[in-house]
Amino acid sequence: MVQEILRREAYLLASVRWNGQDGGMTNTWEALPHAESEVVGLLRDLIQIDTSNWGESAETVGEIVAADYCAERLREAGWSPEVFTTTSQNRAGVYLRVPGSDPAAPALLLHGHLDVVPAMASEWSHPPFAAELDGGFVWGRGAVDMKDMDAMILAVVRGWGFTGIRPRRDVVVLFLPDEEAGSGHGAHWLAANRPEMFAGVSEAVGEVGGFSITVRDDLRIYPIQTAEKGIRWIRLEASGRAGHGSMLHDDNAITELCDAVSRIGKHQWPLRITKTVEMFLEGLGTAYGIALDPHEPEELLRILGTFGAVVGATMQNTSNPSMLNAGYKHNVIPSEAAACIDGRVVPGYEDEFEATIRELVGERISVSTLVSDIALEAPFDTATVDLMASVLRAEDPTAQTLPYMMSGGTDAKAISQFGIDCYGFSPLQMPADVDYWRLFHGVDERVPVAGLQFGVRVLDRFLRAC
Repeated sequence: MVQEILRREAYLLASVRWNGQDGGMTNTWEALPHAESEVVGLLRDLIQIDTSNWGESAETVGEIVAADYCAERLREAGWSPEVFTTTSQNRAGVYLRVPGSDPAAPALLLHGHLDVVPAMASEWSHPPFAAELDGGFVWGRGAVDMKDMDAMILAVVRGWGFTGIRPRRDVVVLFLPDEEAGSGHGAHWLAANRPEMFAGVSEAVGEVGGFSITVRDDLRIYPIQTAEKGIRWIRLEASGRAGHGSMLHDDNAITELCDAVSRIGKHQWPLRITKTVEMFLEGLGTAYGIALDPHEPEELLRILGTFGAVVGATMQNTSNPSMLNAGYKHNVIPSEAAACIDGRVVPGYEDEFEATIRELVGERISVSTLVSDIALEAPFDTATVDLMASVLRAEDPTAQTLPYMMSGGTDAKAISQFGIDCYGFSPLQMPADVDYWRLFHGVDERVPVAGLQFGVRVLDRFLRAC
């Protein structure tokens, strides 16, 4: 108890009051400078907890450790979070509902995932789970996907607990497991088994959006994720006649399968431009003073780097072969062969995807769907999105927001089934020479300290005013 009082007093001494302009909206904003300074330590602690998601492997064990860590940091600030488990004692997360000042207002869900993709240490210049500070960056797996946002959430909500500050509307905080492997042990499990956690929530905020793209000194674009492609992970299977590898053979399962895989991999899907992508391309073209042609994706790559490939993928369905499996001995022709295809579907074009795949594989190939998840597209012309733009401009007067679609998927797919509008807004100001999207699941993942502290200020402003 004494330690808790001392922590609270230290936090209050660090707090200051600031009066200023917030995107044209005058306010009195009580800053949380201690939150801004402690976010780096919170992130480093989280990175050092190895939460690598190896799928169903017994090596996936770190999520419960991270959940306990987050819960304890929240308890220190006077909150009473729930640590929950889903499908096993190691698949765990944290739930907290922060009461707002307006009980009649619908709640906002703030969510982040605790798991990360694995990292091979031999490929990194800094150990992926050491969370080293070097060159103004925190290095490590999860630095941008998405323990940076987890740390920002912790820093802000801890700040509220220590100071007694409350948001306008209830804020539901969820730290989730298993996002990196499809959310079956995380958000989808919660949606099916703990729906009360989502009661009264009208909007949700998670990854991936609010990061900066520097156009020039007086203009940075901060894309807000308002849409996601759907997921179709499919398995192809071919059957043929087994035999000796030295003989003539006209019924080879591998040959049949490879022909189908090649047709799928080389297929040129037609452009399918949704409202979200159309608005993004128009805004981007205006910012750079050029007319962007969707038929020329090279221009997007030139302007946006790796993010250009993400945007290009949102303008059409995609079907990328990712795994092959056949045979057991060099001189034995197997009777079966299988392949996996990673399919991603533009909102509204799910039927086109299914029909095209069936046509491409032919009659002799069987097709089964291993993972299927929905595509999303939320409105951009809302008060909440306007507020995102406003709080970004309060910290960065050069900020301009645009909606964009993510080519991958997030926990928003499970959350949206409750009629909740989902947005990617994990604010982060990036140096102009750092390719943000190359860091996702990449080697030498890192986040700038200054950008992380920027994110704390923006997130605190947004959540209190939302």
